[in-house]
Amino acid sequence: MTVEIILFVLRLVSGAILLGIMGVLFLALWRDYQSAIVQTQAQRRIYGRLVEVTENDENYADTEVYYPLLPLTSIGRAPTNTIPLNDDFASGEHALVALRNGQWWLEDRQSRNGTLINGLPIHDPIVITDGDIIGVGHRRFRVELE
Repeated sequence: MTVEIILFVLRLVSGAILLGIMGVLFLALWRDYQSAIVQTQAQRRIYGRLVEVTENDENYADTEVYYPLLPLTSIGRAPTNTIPLNDDFASGEHALVALRNGQWWLEDRQSRNGTLINGLPIHDPIVITDGDIIGVGHRRFRVELE
């Protein structure tokens, strides 16, 4: 074998190795991109809604105001919340509704006037279900899950 043939074979082998490395890198980036798409879609997915209700003689009537229930739904007076409230009895960051391990949790965020679930104050995070009534300030919301 001549030197030229050996160099030609080495160029082919090094080119194939380089293409293989680039292919593996492209595959890793593609999988990461697909994972980011799935995660973004999951965050945008609506899992139900919170329906604002009014209390009439221990019954609740819909006000036709609906808020989407996202995996992290914050409720409070601050405009950065998922559900901003115009209520002087609500704190800036009053409550949080979160999806954790397949269950919905309601958590009071150390608000001044507290958060209610079905008329009872909560102090620790609590699991909520379809039909529960969440009280924040003077407002009431019925949980409707998909």
